[in-house]
Amino acid sequence: MNELKYELVDVDRLIPYINNARTHSADQVSKLASAIKEFGFINPVITDGENGILAGHGRIMAAKQLGIK
Repeated sequence: MNELKYELVDVDRLIPYINNARTHSADQVSKLASAIKEFGFINPVITDGENGILAGHGRIMAAKQLGIK
């Protein structure tokens, strides 16, 4: 079983999954950015262990929009 770990990673190092079925409109990304500004980045992005994003594409887009590294 793989060990779960949390670490802070620069958003520019994260690689979006090319076959991600979910898309995010500009309005959705703006809403996510507003929530991040109000509450902070409290929900972690899930990666494959090699910086490939499995879940959290929209949050990363919002973070980039806000200038969060």
